Amino acid sequence: MLRVVATAAALLPVFCVAPRVDATPPSHPEPLQQAFAQAARQYHVPQSVLLGVSYLESRWDGHAGRPSASGGYGPMHLTDARTAIAQSRYRTDGDAAGDTRGDPARSRLSPGAVTVPQDRVLPPSLRTADQAAQLTGLTNERLRTDPAANIAGGAALLAAYQRALGKPLSADPAAWFGAVARYSGADDTATAVNFAADVYQTIHDGASRTTDSGQRLTLAAQPKVKPDPAQVNRLGLRTADARNTECPQLVACEWIPAPYAKYGPDANDYGNHDVTNRPQDSSVDYIVIHDTEGTWDTTLKLVSDPHYLGWHYTVRSSDGHVAEHMSTKDVGWHAGNWYVNSKSVGVEHEGFLADPDAWYTEAMYRTSARLVRYLAHKYRVPLDRQHILGHDNVPGTEPSTVANMHTDPGPYWDWAHYFELMGVPFQPSPGANGGLVTIDPSYEGNQPFFTDCGGRDFPCAPHGSGAVRLYSAPSEAAPLVRDVGLHPNGDSTTGVNDTGARAATGQQFAVADQRGDWTAIWYLGQKAWFHNPPSAPAALNRRGWVVTPKPGRLSVPVYGRAYPEPSAYPRGIAVQQLVPLQYSLPAGQRYVIGDWMRGEYFFSSSFDRSKQTWVRGKLIYYEIQFGHRVAYVRADDVAIRPSTGA
Repeated sequence: MLRVVATAAALLPVFCVAPRVDATPPSHPEPLQQAFAQAARQYHVPQSVLLGVSYLESRWDGHAGRPSASGGYGPMHLTDARTAIAQSRYRTDGDAAGDTRGDPARSRLSPGAVTVPQDRVLPPSLRTADQAAQLTGLTNERLRTDPAANIAGGAALLAAYQRALGKPLSADPAAWFGAVARYSGADDTATAVNFAADVYQTIHDGASRTTDSGQRLTLAAQPKVKPDPAQVNRLGLRTADARNTECPQLVACEWIPAPYAKYGPDANDYGNHDVTNRPQDSSVDYIVIHDTEGTWDTTLKLVSDPHYLGWHYTVRSSDGHVAEHMSTKDVGWHAGNWYVNSKSVGVEHEGFLADPDAWYTEAMYRTSARLVRYLAHKYRVPLDRQHILGHDNVPGTEPSTVANMHTDPGPYWDWAHYFELMGVPFQPSPGANGGLVTIDPSYEGNQPFFTDCGGRDFPCAPHGSGAVRLYSAPSEAAPLVRDVGLHPNGDSTTGVNDTGARAATGQQFAVADQRGDWTAIWYLGQKAWFHNPPSAPAALNRRGWVVTPKPGRLSVPVYGRAYPEPSAYPRGIAVQQLVPLQYSLPAGQRYVIGDWMRGEYFFSSSFDRSKQTWVRGKLIYYEIQFGHRVAYVRADDVAIRPSTGA
């Protein structure tokens, strides 16, 4: 067993993920604050420990009794995965229809042929509501749906874990490190230690927040609390195999490899990634954020199948544990666009309910943010939304693939909080009228209506979102803007997987017009209006650089990949045609530049690595934020302008 001898200070995060709050609870506390105080007294758990654990699980939100991505309920994230699965409204979003490798130079990859393994037995970490019911005498249903009962259940669990360690129910918060680590549900020492360290960082710094029920809660800072991490030794947890992993110090990683292996007689019959040597072979320019749409166990079984797909990391929802599946120098098959695959690292996040309004824990957000920040530093990837992409921001490769591109992590991923955790919150530019906007609505208060959660037109439950809906005129009665790639013969919809009329937090667009409380941006070749009142702004003023068609051009083509010119391909490698998407960039319109690059194509169609070739050309492209997804334009088609003078 690994002996944990680090001091508490050494366990604290290297960058602050919770703002320091030197505040005391209000003189007339909210009902939820009172519930924490009452549960702490009843079960003899320090209130700061109870608040700290809850903050790391849910940020004190109740989510209206809806389960998290790992089947947890309420502020204390009591898990009842069986109920969550039974009540799940299964959705389909067309993901299986696409080729996740996204390379037409090879025979089409069809992961749908793989048999998805079933999880027969749920571990105790996904059934903590049952244990809390036994300890409190409360029903499972009440523990799931009543926030005060849920808090009492969490307190009862912490007290039981403390007693199981042979420790007294001390009033000293520092004496509870082992019980807090046990509460994480982690089965390995490093993850349990990191979870508890984050809880004690929150206790050290303090926190204050308005929850999704509109209540203001406060955890007063206690910088003198010094926990004893050696208590974790008593939990009997395993030591995860961290060899070969690439993770920062405060992320608990485990090596669970994706097989690079042949499975058939042809040289093309191998999976589920390509072994390369980036960044010596080529630069890493993107990090792609996914969700798994499967349980942790199912996901690990799939990524271990050479017939299936391969990505670099998976993050577990309940405790933030990370599995690494391949070296980041290798190319995974995850994004549905071969150009993006060859230039990216893929990070999956557990989300097994298939419900788009399932929520992620704070533990997952924090771990993922640390991992992505580390990877961005390692590969010099800018921490912005043109380089940290959702899978739903990856463009189709050519017109025929646009409609089948993936839609995860979807409109409920909290991009603003995620970037705050990475230490780069979205900020306005100094001064007014910068010519650009960064989409940035208030997540909790922004609850656009979505459908198709439990079948066509079935309404989704109200939920905070980073998505802003786009209209063809400055009115919510106007039609939504059109996306000819998704709907060549129809209109955009409010479907949760329809990205045709949606802008997401952190994305930047050029301002096209302003009328009263409405702002128009250039989007997919048209004006797109969103409600942006000064009293509740949905965007921040920005300035930067944009592209616009060169003088004399009525429009210019838009591409889904930045491939080289035909003359760059050596003999024996099929030329990848520069096929524009079904969109165009008309004269007079402006789109924000995310980056520039020379055309490049990674040729790899054989298990024999000696046949790999990185084809590089002279053609220069600009990556732009064109719609909900990024796109590419050729530099010789466009002019660059400052946004303020465009």
